[in-house]
Amino acid sequence: MEKLVSLDSYVQIDGGELVGFKVGENELIHQKGSPGWRNSDTEMFPIIGPTSESDFQVHTPRGAAVQDQHGLLRELHYQLVSQTDTEVLFRKTYSAGTLVPNSKFPEKSKAKTVFWPYDFQFEKRFKLDEECLKITFKISGEKDMPFMLGYHPAFKLSTKNPVVITQKKTINLDQVLAVGSKALLVADCNEIALNDTARLRITTTGFRHFMLWTEVPNMICIEPITFYPYAVPQENLGQGFQFLHQKEIAFTVNLTLLSKQGKL
Repeated sequence: MEKLVSLDSYVQIDGGELVGFKVGENELIHQKGSPGWRNSDTEMFPIIGPTSESDFQVHTPRGAAVQDQHGLLRELHYQLVSQTDTEVLFRKTYSAGTLVPNSKFPEKSKAKTVFWPYDFQFEKRFKLDEECLKITFKISGEKDMPFMLGYHPAFKLSTKNPVVITQKKTINLDQVLAVGSKALLVADCNEIALNDTARLRITTTGFRHFMLWTEVPNMICIEPITFYPYAVPQENLGQGFQFLHQKEIAFTVNLTLLSKQGKL
């Protein structure tokens, strides 16, 4: 298990998954085994959202690709590229058309294998300093490859009345629970705060929105996304693609613990 340490911050990473981020006495990350979700974080790529209603097919300029919910990236394993005391880099590489076993088959899916018709390389970098934990995603691949990207971290909740604060509104946990599996959209937003026992600020670059999801009171997923998948029918999910017009593109997520007096 990879570890990053900086002053009073302590980060644990397991094969590319952020499984712990402790600042002082505050553990910010949902712990595996706790009610709510079996993971601590993951990525949604090259698509976001479910595909069961479209027979697990997503249309691309190179024809239909078979994808299960949130894309095939999560079925690939990260390779550790480099590590220091405060920074670690992971990478996944995929060759176009390679059939990847779907871990949801057969219990939760009819798609035995999934594939994507483009080559790509996906990097995930964690960097810890005195101010924040910075997570950078770098995508490189074939010119004009379509894709969506979402980051799916789960945060631990410790109080009965946590709230999510944006520059436009405050959202309580009951509002998120009421939306259910579709997740609550926070549109056109690149900065958000979670006010619980500790106050966490999340800022992003490259992403367009957030969506909020939980089905339990002890955790919440605050997910930066490039596209909200429930804005269109599943057969039209490709409307949410952006395209890789340059050699590579980077997206960032900063996690910063604020003081009680800190402002969004």
